[in-house]
Amino acid sequence: MTVHSAQLGRFIEDFTVGDVYQHPFGRTISEADSTWFTLLTCNTNQNHFNAHLAATNPITGGRVIVNSGLTVALVLGLSVLDTSQNAVANLGWTDIKLVHPVYVGDTVYAESLITGKRASGSRPGMGILTMKTRGLNQDGVELVTWTRSVLVPSRESGLGQDYFPACTSGPLEAW
Repeated sequence: MTVHSAQLGRFIEDFTVGDVYQHPFGRTISEADSTWFTLLTCNTNQNHFNAHLAATNPITGGRVIVNSGLTVALVLGLSVLDTSQNAVANLGWTDIKLVHPVYVGDTVYAESLITGKRASGSRPGMGILTMKTRGLNQDGVELVTWTRSVLVPSRESGLGQDYFPACTSGPLEAW
């Protein structure tokens, strides 16, 4: 019997500059998602929740627009599995551009290009990974872009590994 230990994500040595990760999940934004996020963040711009007022907005074609904070958070979340699941810190985002509106009912996807990788000068056993990430809708239209840097451990560091608890009643094959 082979036991496949619980492990998610990649370590700094697993990344290659120039590689593109098409993140595997897409997420359709519901009206509840949009409304809850807007309420949670206390964003009072009525273009996010008042269809009557939004109907007068020439930029959105009269539609309620999804809060851009939700778009950024969703694209970031979609990218985590491949790029920063094991990261110990976000170091920064730059050049965030909101290039196309997002509406309720849109499905959002994300992809990332690895643009840099280097050993950390101050954290032994860690590396700094830099990537460009973009969100796309179901039609392939680019929605948002940015550059992000994260601190990612090496496999040798032991971080993000061997965290699954040993069962106190013994191994599974004892059942």
